[in-house]
Amino acid sequence: QKHDCVLPEDLKDFYLTMDGFHLSWSSKLDGEPLPLGCMVVNSVSKLLPLCQSPVYSLPSTPTLADLDCEEDREGLDCQLQEPHFDSRSRIFELDPCSGNGKVCLVYRNTEPGAVAEQCEVWFLDLALYWHYLTSSFTAYYRLMITHLGLPEWQYRFTPYGPSPQARQWACLYQPLTTHCDLQTDPGEPLLNKLDPNRAFRGKTKQPLPKKKPPAQAGGGTQKAAVGPGGGRHSGTRK
Repeated sequence: QKHDCVLPEDLKDFYLTMDGFHLSWSSKLDGEPLPLGCMVVNSVSKLLPLCQSPVYSLPSTPTLADLDCEEDREGLDCQLQEPHFDSRSRIFELDPCSGNGKVCLVYRNTEPGAVAEQCEVWFLDLALYWHYLTSSFTAYYRLMITHLGLPEWQYRFTPYGPSPQARQWACLYQPLTTHCDLQTDPGEPLLNKLDPNRAFRGKTKQPLPKKKPPAQAGGGTQKAAVGPGGGRHSGTRK
């Protein structure tokens, strides 16, 4: 009532069951726990409008509405009309995404003084670009559970995708739903072009000089013996 918005029935039933949701899990690395997955749905008290904090704000400080520019998205293919930071949309934070962006409950095409009823779930990345996730909270909740709350899983619904490190974790824990082969060109896979003949080529050994075989004594030729007087003796010894 405070913000002239009506919660969808599935989200209302969720909050009647539990006031928010937080589940985190860790992986063991070298015998030590490593915090990895995190799934969050803010409580009702933290379901606040997405706006600039009044702390340290000055009259000349730019707001999110000042950064909302249509020209920034002209080169991108947008099938849906994106949310706005001004009065045309009412945005509430569902998940802070561990500082990697924000998952928001968005009421689009709102008018001042009118009650907004239709809402969707969108992801706001660190560059303040919007990315559509689901049309209902139930679909988003199932999507979050399916991705196990892995780091940056929301970036799989962006044109640039998650970071290489987050992609490696997804390949480890979601091998059936994650394409682990990174590709730069859809028609040509990224292959390792290492040439093993060049990589493992050793130094070329210089061939050793061949030794001349020693002269063989005796054989078919017999040299004449030279006597003390310098003359040659020939004939057959009796």
